[in-house]
Amino acid sequence: MNFSELIEAFEANLVQEHSLALDPHCNPHLTGVAAVYEAEPGTISYVEGPKYARYIATTGASVLILPPDPALQAAATARGIAWVTTSEPRLLFAIALAQFYQPYQPAPQIHPTAVIDPTVQLGEGVAIGPHVVIEGGVKVGDRVCIFANTVIYPHCQIGAGTIIHANCTLEERTVIGADCVIHSGVVLGGEGFAFVPRRPQGWYKMHQSGHVELGDRVEIGCNSTVDRPSVGVTRLGNGVKIDNLVQVAHNCTLEDHAMLIAQAGLSGQVQVGRWAILSGQVGVSNQVKIGEGAIALAQAGILSDVAPGIVVSGTPAIPHELFRKVVAIWKRLPEMYQAFRKLQAEQAKE
Repeated sequence: MNFSELIEAFEANLVQEHSLALDPHCNPHLTGVAAVYEAEPGTISYVEGPKYARYIATTGASVLILPPDPALQAAATARGIAWVTTSEPRLLFAIALAQFYQPYQPAPQIHPTAVIDPTVQLGEGVAIGPHVVIEGGVKVGDRVCIFANTVIYPHCQIGAGTIIHANCTLEERTVIGADCVIHSGVVLGGEGFAFVPRRPQGWYKMHQSGHVELGDRVEIGCNSTVDRPSVGVTRLGNGVKIDNLVQVAHNCTLEDHAMLIAQAGLSGQVQVGRWAILSGQVGVSNQVKIGEGAIALAQAGILSDVAPGIVVSGTPAIPHELFRKVVAIWKRLPEMYQAFRKLQAEQAKE
């Protein structure tokens, strides 16, 4: 692929507000992508800002994706490196990567060891791997790929183009939209954790009659779980992204493009707004609402509602700027305590 062909791919995949500028004098042939510090001739890489400018002097890349910084562009030109500039270099690099690499997907076929109920409706071009079990009343859309050992309970629905990796479980009535990616070990629609005290006999189990619904283009990482509720729906909107080892409890709602990062955990009936991000090991208490575009930094404990657009951290979670001030004081607590003790002793002498 020549650089000019890659530019055409960029323009086809970017929305209008992303303008491109490029060095018009070079059109090298490209064979792949690489990190800027280990790139070789024939590869394209990227530099996000001045922090990484030093790599321009040493990289072997034939093309660089740069921010709109004339100094970085001049440095690349001085070394004879072709460049393209955009306000979001990492996004452009992701688009470039997709031109050279696509994840493995088997050819459409049904493995002879798969167990498929006669009532299952299969679309065109479906790939079903070894030892997959699909129970009655399931609907599988066109071009769906289901890898080995996955079990799909009755009356589930899987949208066109969705990929379900090995060893997943979809419990009854789970609905998955189009073009989703469900990674290995995920359980969708497992029973929510609901027990009612019945003393003195013990806990009375509340059955979970609801179901889980995923919109289109949802991606869920390995060994994550999304629970079905006793009544109603646990719903993930379009474009939601969930990392590995995440727990989403019963009746939660994640609006479009929300993101949960590794080991985050949501209690029951949590609402996460559009484009909100919960970082690693964030825990959210029951019935909390997290506003659109809010960000919770790693290990935050969210016990009350979070307003749209703010950044919170700490436990209990508070605005991040306030948390930084609190931490600065917390580090000084030993010397502050000694000063307090000294003041107490002086007052006792008076």
